[in-house]
Amino acid sequence: MRVIFAKTKWEARELPLPEFLRRARSQGFTASEINIPELSESPKAIREQHVTVGLELVVQILTVGATPGEHAASMRERHRRAVECAPLIVNCHTGADFFSFEENLSLFRLPLELEHESGIPFCHEQHRGRAFYNAPVTLRYLRELPALRINADFSHWQVVHESDDLQAHRETVQAVIDHAWHIHARVGFSQGPQVPDPSAPEWAPQLGIYVDWWQRIVDARRAQGAEFLTVAPEFGPEPYMPMVPHLRRPVADAWEINCWMRRYLSSVLVYPVLP
Repeated sequence: MRVIFAKTKWEARELPLPEFLRRARSQGFTASEINIPELSESPKAIREQHVTVGLELVVQILTVGATPGEHAASMRERHRRAVECAPLIVNCHTGADFFSFEENLSLFRLPLELEHESGIPFCHEQHRGRAFYNAPVTLRYLRELPALRINADFSHWQVVHESDDLQAHRETVQAVIDHAWHIHARVGFSQGPQVPDPSAPEWAPQLGIYVDWWQRIVDARRAQGAEFLTVAPEFGPEPYMPMVPHLRRPVADAWEINCWMRRYLSSVLVYPVLP
């Protein structure tokens, strides 16, 4: 199984796409992850620029609107554009925490149809404000639709449940691990979705919790016979990155942290090829 490290464009929105892709490739990434509605380039141009640089692509999309119907319409349209970019997977912020269980469930059923048509895996991200905003409701969805795929980002649940290790939600954590096809490798804690710098010794215990979760996802995907697992270090710019009071200066460089995280995970995650 290949573990594919994707460079997110989140903290590099100002960089032109070709320059971003070249920088990502030079830092050892073998894919990008991009919220394509933010780009002006056509899907054809996005696809061709990735081929030129030698990177694969994870496409991120977000459902939007005031009603479940509007979210469904935006999902269809953005998925269509995503497929034209020829990505490895599509990662989606799906639904809303204020929609009913049944309304969000209808949004989860739609990608199962879209995935069947396109052949491209469709993942739903654990995220505050979205359908997967907490552990108990997520477990209900996974039991109702076992075919759902997840982009694992436990940092949001740490904040929602005010818990560093999510021990009260062990069953759901394991369910996410079993359904994960993509990882957002950002380290959070009970009071925030992003530590300032995961390489700092004061955050070593929290980093260890995450490495354990991520290794379990690697092991689960290997056991499932997966060809690949995508991993995107996803430390973000301000306001995710804390700022020095009064100076409006980030306390750390998100780009450099994401590059550090790729190197670190390349050295600590174990994923030998199954015989």
